[in-house]
Amino acid sequence: MGEPVAGAQVGGEQAAASAEQDAAGLADGDAALARRLVRDEGALLLDVRSVEEFEGGHVEGAKNIAHTDVAARVDEIAELQGGDKRKPIVVYCRAGRRAGIAKQALLDAGFTQVSNLGGMSSWCEDC
Repeated sequence: MGEPVAGAQVGGEQAAASAEQDAAGLADGDAALARRLVRDEGALLLDVRSVEEFEGGHVEGAKNIAHTDVAARVDEIAELQGGDKRKPIVVYCRAGRRAGIAKQALLDAGFTQVSNLGGMSSWCEDC
């Protein structure tokens, strides 16, 4: 039998760390990150409030899917992502709780790059 390859365990640990990060998604509550993801990386901006709240005002360019519908509409969300579940998604609601629920539903469905902005008021046009 040959000797163990140096760094083989490290690679396994790196893969495990990467899988753990994917399971957690991206950082939450970071307005600058959210803006960069949308502006520079083409992230889907997902407003998870009710239709009535969305119609009352929303961040320009956002798509509206209520947090209670996210799990049932993952195929539609994947389509909005061009079928790439690794493409970033930024979710927001009024204060962040519903966006957290939506983020977890997306992670559970296999999306890996999801950030919870928190509340709509956290959106920053110039950050």
